[in-house]
Amino acid sequence: MQYYVYILLCKNNSLYTGYTNNLKKRIAAHFEGKGCKYTKSFKPERLVASFKLENKNEALSLEAKIKNLSRKDKDLLIISPSSFINIFPAIFQVILIEEV
Repeated sequence: MQYYVYILLCKNNSLYTGYTNNLKKRIAAHFEGKGCKYTKSFKPERLVASFKLENKNEALSLEAKIKNLSRKDKDLLIISPSSFINIFPAIFQVILIEEV
């Protein structure tokens, strides 16, 4: 089974990071106000990055590492994910999704 770590830009200009095994369904839930408490309060504007991983442990690890990054580093990850390949030992594939 494949897992995804994703980053949403919210309307208050914050970034929300999460993981799922069904990216389209999870993103739709966030936009419908059913995703989680945070995105109910701070509505998502768009999906800005997603990463495909081969197992749940890699996804959880990547999610935690991204959540611990500074905003500046999260912005850099969104713009240039390959610059973080040495920091994140898990091999991931960037999936480009402009809008959901």
